[in-house]
Amino acid sequence: MNENKEEKLAMRNIPGMRSRERFGEIEHAENAGAAVRHIVHYFIHEKTLVLCMLAAVIFGTLCGVYAPSLQSNAIDIIAGTNEGNLYKTLIMMLAVYLLYSVCQLLQGLFSAKLSQRIVKQMRGELFGKIIDLPIRYLDTHSHGDVMSRMTNDIENISTTISQSLPSLFSGVLTVIGTVSIMLWYCWQLALLSFAAVILTLLATKFLSGKVRKFSRKRQKLLGQLNGTIEEMISGYRTVVAYNHQDTIISDFCDTADSLTKAGIKTDIFSGVMGPVMNCIGNIGFVIIAAFGGYFSVRGLISVGVISAFIVYAKHFSRPINEIAQIYGQLQTAVAGAERVFAVLDEINEDNSGEILADEKAANITFNNVCFSYIPDNPVIKNFTLSVPSGKKVALVGSTGSGKTTVANLLMRFYDIDSGEIKINNQNIQNISRESLRQNAAIVLQDTVLFSGTVHDNLKYGNAAATREQLEKAVEMSRCRDMIDMLPNGYDTILTGSGENISQGQRQLLAIARAFIADPKILILDEATSNVDTRTEKAIQDAMQLVMRNRTSIVIAHRLSTIRDSDMIVVMNHGEIAECGTHDELLSRKGKYYELYMTQYAGFAT
Repeated sequence: MNENKEEKLAMRNIPGMRSRERFGEIEHAENAGAAVRHIVHYFIHEKTLVLCMLAAVIFGTLCGVYAPSLQSNAIDIIAGTNEGNLYKTLIMMLAVYLLYSVCQLLQGLFSAKLSQRIVKQMRGELFGKIIDLPIRYLDTHSHGDVMSRMTNDIENISTTISQSLPSLFSGVLTVIGTVSIMLWYCWQLALLSFAAVILTLLATKFLSGKVRKFSRKRQKLLGQLNGTIEEMISGYRTVVAYNHQDTIISDFCDTADSLTKAGIKTDIFSGVMGPVMNCIGNIGFVIIAAFGGYFSVRGLISVGVISAFIVYAKHFSRPINEIAQIYGQLQTAVAGAERVFAVLDEINEDNSGEILADEKAANITFNNVCFSYIPDNPVIKNFTLSVPSGKKVALVGSTGSGKTTVANLLMRFYDIDSGEIKINNQNIQNISRESLRQNAAIVLQDTVLFSGTVHDNLKYGNAAATREQLEKAVEMSRCRDMIDMLPNGYDTILTGSGENISQGQRQLLAIARAFIADPKILILDEATSNVDTRTEKAIQDAMQLVMRNRTSIVIAHRLSTIRDSDMIVVMNHGEIAECGTHDELLSRKGKYYELYMTQYAGFAT
């Protein structure tokens, strides 16, 4: 896969490509309204829980708004300005406050359950989406940034649903109820106390704009930081080997410093909302105390009403403060939701198409195939080749000549720009990717194993394989002795993508896994590059048996491994330079002769 990495590196070196690829920049218009509408669909699916939560919020708000009126009535009864039963009024106050507390509890329970259900659905959809994304997307986006959307961004949404939204609904209803009662008691005093609302709205507008700006920047930088960490961990050996620790630390610190600054500014503007709102609320208390006393002396209101106004003013200012603070949290959640939905809105890999005909033969034909990773920068040019069924064809050439790309196109990891690729006269563009890949197996130079037992990793190629088939494949791929040497044989747990075994052992398991798949088409991309010469010879002998009735494409740099191929295709800059058998190509003394003699002289190609 070295060649493929070179091709991707070329993509990243194009101006503007590297920053978008590495840091996962969102290339969609920032539209908070669209993100909110998208989230609403999740609430519709959980409408029962939403209704229960709203019922608890509404009933609790009514209790909270009604309780100060009972308090006002009790004070007036004590003062003698109002008639009534003080004992019954106090019992009623106690009951209302208890109901208010119960509603608060239910509100928390319902919102927490709603949050977890929505997040579970969203996380499931996002994971399923990532599985269905085209390989091109994952090749051109930072893996760390994609993981950040799955974890941090969704967690922000979860926190907002469980904590912020119920408080927002309750706050809005409390404001409406409080305003109504204050106007009913004394509209003059109510209007005077509402003067503080203007200051609240102005402060909220200014501060929320700052919070939205820096929260979006913080989320972007967090994804960038995760991408840097992921690259460092996956390429740690390379970093250490080239003594790039200081450079990596410097890049990390630069990103971390930017993230810290953005986080500090976000927290400052978000946190300052509370004190500012409290200050404005205190101004409202002063207004109520001064003018309430004046109205009481004039006989417009009673002392109990002044007491109720003070409580209502607190009820009024508290949700305003909460809404102001919640707004900052909502901005963070919306910024995260935009990033999540940016992935969900990507077009899935098209898996439609017909089934590959069930034939023993597998003739492969490339006809004037052209392909480019980047527009106007072709990697494959007018590639025409016929691979007869059951034959072994080797692709050779210098790094970057397009060998691995041919394999990627055959497996439909990427779709061609023009031309056609056929298997038994069926255009693979018309064959579903699932059907195509069920009939083909590929062994890559960069081995990928999964956490689990050796047995589980071997059966990854064919879940329905019997124990007899598995052992036969292990024997043919010369894995028997290696597996027997492991602590628990087939039941040995592989951790960290097989980090507890050698790279050569991982390569052997990958080859055995491909054999178990029993494919019509077998692609070996430098499959034996990580094993010793003796093991390679044994694997080559075994592969002759496996490839005898299969159409095989072998990509190799070590020309000694493909001398017995039915056809050797020499590629140069995405085109076929020459093709023929080993002896024929040597006799022509062309490009293949140069490659062979270079290796024969002891130099690497």
